[in-house]
Amino acid sequence: MAIGFNSSKAFEGGNRRKNKMADTDKLVEQLSNLSVLEIAGLVKQLEEKWGVSAAAPVSVAAGPAAAGTPGGAATPAAEEKTTFDVVLTEMGTNKIAVIKEVRSAVPGLGLAEAKALVEGAPKTIKEGVTKQEAEEIKKKIEAAGAKVEIK
Repeated sequence: MAIGFNSSKAFEGGNRRKNKMADTDKLVEQLSNLSVLEIAGLVKQLEEKWGVSAAAPVSVAAGPAAAGTPGGAATPAAEEKTTFDVVLTEMGTNKIAVIKEVRSAVPGLGLAEAKALVEGAPKTIKEGVTKQEAEEIKKKIEAAGAKVEIK
């Protein structure tokens, strides 16, 4: 028996698509309410589950430019880096003090988020800061007993 346009089965497919679209709208709304650290955790979970990486291919773009110069050396006109990322590499033995310093370095970071960040080291604490701010954050967190890198 052929299904015509007026058949109820023909409309079920349309309703499923509409419901699926509504589900994605709900998902987008839920994701919009997550904190940056929660989204980072979600990205990590999805990368592990799907076996992919969300890392941007930044080094790939820089590779051909450097290779094109004589001797493979970087061009002297390369811009000096102006923004830096502060990365917690090891938690250390005084977890509570480190969590406290991480919370002071990242305004609006909740206790649970800071704890998850510290326990999940290596993790980026703050991105796109000046060299001076990165050095200050590193100094304070290392004084609390953790190991920090500036990238």
